[in-house]
Amino acid sequence: MDITVNGSKKRLDGPMTVAGLLAALDLEPKKIAVERNLEIVPKSQFGETALNDGDTIEIVQFVGGG
Repeated sequence: MDITVNGSKKRLDGPMTVAGLLAALDLEPKKIAVERNLEIVPKSQFGETALNDGDTIEIVQFVGGG
């Protein structure tokens, strides 16, 4: 399956959820906001939201600082 993540094409070998994608990208879900096809995915739905061929994913990582 082919998806676009933050403007870059990625090929996934099989079914995957948003949580699986974040794990594959080595990202900490607590500090992440995800938009799938222009809709925000609630953190509580990361493990249940399946990715589909052609999906466009935007990932925003919050960074603390002072």
